[in-house]
Amino acid sequence: MDGGMDRGAAVPEADWKVGVDIGGTFIDFCALDTRSGRVTSLKVLTTPDDPGAELMTGLTLLAEREGLDPRAVTRFVHGTTVGMNTVIQRKGAPLALLTNAGFEDVIELARLRMPDTYSLFCSRPDQLVARDMVFGIPARLRSDGTERQAPDMTAVADAVAALRAKGAVGVVVSFLHSWRDGGHETVVKEEIARLAPDLFVFTSAEVWPVIREYERTTTAILNAYVHPRISGYLSALEERLAGRDVPARPLLTKSNGGVMNAAEGKRACVHMLLSGAASGVNGAAWLARQAGEPRILTLDIGGTSADFALIIDGQAQFGVGEMIGEFPLHIPSVSVSSIGIGGGSIASVDGQGVLRVGPESAGSTPGPACYGRGGEWATVTDAMVVCGWLGHSQMAYGQLRMDADLARAAVKRLADRLGRSLEATAQAILDVAVSEMFAEVEKMAARAGVDVRDFALMPFGGGGPMLGVFLARELGMPRVVAPRWPGVVSALGGLVADLRGDFVRTLFAELSPGLMPTLREAFAAMAAEGRDWLTAQGHSSAAELMIVADMRYAGQSYEIETPLDPSWLDGDDPGAIAAAFHAAHARLYDFDDPDGRIEIVNLRLSAIGNGPALHFPTAQEDDRGASAERTVPVYTGGAVTPVGLYRRADLQAGARFQGPAIVAQEDTTFAIPAGTGARVDAHLNLHLTFAE
Repeated sequence: MDGGMDRGAAVPEADWKVGVDIGGTFIDFCALDTRSGRVTSLKVLTTPDDPGAELMTGLTLLAEREGLDPRAVTRFVHGTTVGMNTVIQRKGAPLALLTNAGFEDVIELARLRMPDTYSLFCSRPDQLVARDMVFGIPARLRSDGTERQAPDMTAVADAVAALRAKGAVGVVVSFLHSWRDGGHETVVKEEIARLAPDLFVFTSAEVWPVIREYERTTTAILNAYVHPRISGYLSALEERLAGRDVPARPLLTKSNGGVMNAAEGKRACVHMLLSGAASGVNGAAWLARQAGEPRILTLDIGGTSADFALIIDGQAQFGVGEMIGEFPLHIPSVSVSSIGIGGGSIASVDGQGVLRVGPESAGSTPGPACYGRGGEWATVTDAMVVCGWLGHSQMAYGQLRMDADLARAAVKRLADRLGRSLEATAQAILDVAVSEMFAEVEKMAARAGVDVRDFALMPFGGGGPMLGVFLARELGMPRVVAPRWPGVVSALGGLVADLRGDFVRTLFAELSPGLMPTLREAFAAMAAEGRDWLTAQGHSSAAELMIVADMRYAGQSYEIETPLDPSWLDGDDPGAIAAAFHAAHARLYDFDDPDGRIEIVNLRLSAIGNGPALHFPTAQEDDRGASAERTVPVYTGGAVTPVGLYRRADLQAGARFQGPAIVAQEDTTFAIPAGTGARVDAHLNLHLTFAE
């Protein structure tokens, strides 16, 4: 575990825990020295042509600026968008799919639903496995798991020869009813390995063994599609860290908000596709618990997207079916809703003369026009500069200098087309961006059955503080709670994350006294599997086991995730389980059927190994007025107004001031409109409230 450290060298006095998150524009660092309590953060522009190089740049800058000794890094947690970007950009591995003969169209048929039911111009996405790369194998299990026909190995051999000739480098094997018994898939995988050891093979049962062949198949395909790029990236990451004498072996953030080691990440790639978004929610949940905030709506705005999530009682919410590009991911993930609105989102005028914002983004290269890196299109960030909210200090820890003239030139091209003033056009860009986010939040709240007016907004990411207060005000939310380092909350999420492994058993049975022994047996098997998984991750202390059931009334085509208490599985009375489901159904849909028959489709378990108990320093609150450094002119929608500019580093615990105001800091800038009261708490969170 010494990672190349000189054994004769003195042991560093510091103990650094480092969280890293790679986004579309920046890579974020959050580092804590647990011995001194010192917290530091950093942003570095990404290098899309050489993923991972920016990580080494960041470590160098942390060493130079903060004295971080790589040899003193005892925990290194890393989130990345490599997998997500591979799917979105369709740069994954050429794959073949082996399935039952007669079912070769399983991924084309999907669920016979169009992405947008009400659009006449909607079309389905091209699949990640081309139709001529799908091969039917004579083989069949019955729905009860008994064998009707063994796999035809001659057909397997013919398929392997054909798929190799077509250029496939990997194979997915997905047969009907393999959630009951994955034996057919296993023997076919073994035969492929014998015939073509150069091919990598995944079976649907080993990736995620759930009922419904489409969902199981697409999840396995996503895993295989990104496998070569993620595996290669992680191997290079391990080598780079070892070359810097970092003793900690990297942990990877997962879509479920937990972490796993890199060795597993190379195979279980599908579990880290949403790692960045999940890490942000995980970090926000930790901050919410520290601040005593029970109900939070998170807003994470980066360069390309805005992500929303709900935190209730200090816990992130989970679900299945999150979208990876154009494809659903059917594994447990932190529930996040996303929209293509970010700081780099490009504004344009369509053929009907209507102003549009996003989803196209300028990214990090070239970036918004005001970055001075060659960008020419007007973006949300450029609009903020033109209005005067941005451009009064260095951005991204001194790596960016805003060029207001370039921003104005980009926005002016749109203003000329719209026949509006420069400032009015910039304000319109911001208004459209906020309205797009407003619509997405309303849909998310409706799906979750909550009223966002009962929540506080927590904006983070580089762009969250720029637009978050305007969004909260439009939504009628009472408060905004902003952490000290909003730009690196996703990196913080990895830093404080637990080990978390998810396991599933499909039961597809009616809830009755006779099912209780089966439930106990499934729970015991998954609990053992979960504890073994934690041991393989290097976790030796106690494990927390959380169990949920996917349940429905008989005849329904959808399930509700219902948390269970393991004690409810004791004995033969399913009454407590039934009551929990009825209550969950009533909460979501405002009705339940106490006499209805209930089915349990899946039983799922999460095995959790607690991460390090980290504590950030707090300060004594002392009510005091805060003084603006100076005033700057800002266009606030109707006129140019003098607005106070505050430095976040100067705002001590207890500081109070009134909007309109700008709060500038190393990783982001807060835009605070008039009628807003601001207060800094003991954790240095910024609390914003609105006048009635």
